Amino acid sequence: MAKTDQEACLSTSKHLPPNPPSPSSKPRDGGGDGDASGVSVEPGREGVQNRNYKPQPEEALSPTPPHHPQQHNSPDYVLTLAYIALYLEDGDAITNAKTPVMDEFARSKTGYCELDASSLAVGLPEGLMGNSEVGHLNIGAGRVVWQDVVRIDQTIKNGELPDNAVIKKTFESAKNGNGRLHLCGLVSHGGVHSKQEHLYNLLKAAKQYGVPKVYIHFFGDGRDTDPKSGAGYMEELIKTAKEIGIGEIATVVGRYYAMDRDKRWERVEIALKGMILGEGEASTDPVATVKERYAKGGSKDKDEFLTPIIVGGDEGRIKDDDTVFFFNYRSDRVRQITQLLGDVDRSVLPDFPYPKLNKLVTMTQYKTDYPFEIAFEPQRMGNVLAEWLGKQEVEQVHIAETEKYAHVTFFFNGGVEKVFALETRDEKQDLVPSNKSVATYDLAPEMSADGVANQVAKRLGEQKFPFVMNNFAPPDMVGHTGVYEAAIVGVEATDKAIGKIYEACKKEGYVLFITADHGNAEEMKFADGKPKTSHTTNKVPFIMANAPEGWSLKKDGGVLGDVAPTVLAAMGLPQPEEMTGANLLSKA
Repeated sequence: MAKTDQEACLSTSKHLPPNPPSPSSKPRDGGGDGDASGVSVEPGREGVQNRNYKPQPEEALSPTPPHHPQQHNSPDYVLTLAYIALYLEDGDAITNAKTPVMDEFARSKTGYCELDASSLAVGLPEGLMGNSEVGHLNIGAGRVVWQDVVRIDQTIKNGELPDNAVIKKTFESAKNGNGRLHLCGLVSHGGVHSKQEHLYNLLKAAKQYGVPKVYIHFFGDGRDTDPKSGAGYMEELIKTAKEIGIGEIATVVGRYYAMDRDKRWERVEIALKGMILGEGEASTDPVATVKERYAKGGSKDKDEFLTPIIVGGDEGRIKDDDTVFFFNYRSDRVRQITQLLGDVDRSVLPDFPYPKLNKLVTMTQYKTDYPFEIAFEPQRMGNVLAEWLGKQEVEQVHIAETEKYAHVTFFFNGGVEKVFALETRDEKQDLVPSNKSVATYDLAPEMSADGVANQVAKRLGEQKFPFVMNNFAPPDMVGHTGVYEAAIVGVEATDKAIGKIYEACKKEGYVLFITADHGNAEEMKFADGKPKTSHTTNKVPFIMANAPEGWSLKKDGGVLGDVAPTVLAAMGLPQPEEMTGANLLSKA
């Protein structure tokens, strides 16, 4: 077992009709590692999961039947995405934190197993670590969801990327227009938001279609990769672009600015000022400039926090009639910058001197109401957990703080901007504000875990929602800062929050499931002691607590896509045909 950090979510369910049918286990839609998640449920209720919460040792409860406020045949359920794994090395913020609640869960003989949350098990390329978006998709879909990155990789492997109709149309439009194409996105081998190999193949396609000028706007990573690895990625990019015969770096800016997702528009404005207006540090050698930043040794002198570096002067700025292509395949962190640059809604920065573009195109769908052409259209999934619960006349609510609200709604619901039947979205209550008074969450590592737990307990006490889901953000978000001591504080705050929800489950008669969408906080240092800020490929825990006597989870575990079928089985609801994950619940 390995500990992983993830958000925690929980779901509650209302009483169901008597004698509901028992679902049968379905074959799994693929193999591989999956994130661990945690869920708590009441008899006859659904469970929900949250993806980005980092797992920690779970608390095991004796399998005594929960208190039932009303008579029904199966328990109500709460699904919580948490963090847990067994890593036991220096730099493991989960093992070294004081987590009495999760520690007790982990000792359960009946309510604990492990799930794969990475690689082929969640539809990612073999060996690739999981992430929050992918984890929540798999948990909510109840199947292995083959990710956009795999589809793009296969297209490249088959030599078919230049034949993609949208890419061909876009590059020909740039050539026949003013001849200027801008490729924008995260440049690293992290594989969470983008892949450097995709950028290289876009350059080859641009060369094939005869685009005269291609400018690259390099978003520094340092979060899903080593914090100071960007100079190496940049050297590789420059060398490869020279071999291909096209492409030059125009702007370098950290993802902290270009890829904000928490409506901190002042950060995005800094990135746009560099890309459009040329405001930043001028450089003729971006690799040397980045290395000079590293040498300063400050906490912000890392890839993620690079303020704009301007290469090539005014020539490489995004101007009127230019064509822009964003190559990130993960959507959540490029929504804000494309919203502004693509003129979807500029009310947050109305006075900025935006260029009038020829067109803006994206690799994947960033938001359903964005008007941009999309190179790889989204897959359509039927009967994800949230949709199926509505069809079964089960009310539900999903709760998270701002940083993770998209994960418990958009991603958990199958990557669609849709509120399903009997799903309540009251953002005044269930969207708990993240702390915007700090620049990074190591400065306030508890985040809003307590507020999320309070709202979950409130919803459980209402006895209205058979299914309640939530996400806890600290283990993942603070883990990404690389500040080990702060991550320990975040993990401990999350454990207390889980304990608060568990007590509410016992009081209100819910069964609790806990899991995580990927690992992070359990590996916060490299072998040389340097901070590690990326996710991991460790397995995650799957915990069941406050369940009826005789219930147990299968010891051999499974994948993240098995969580939803297990929750449905616990609720006594049928499993839809499209949901090909396996039921991990045994009832004696």
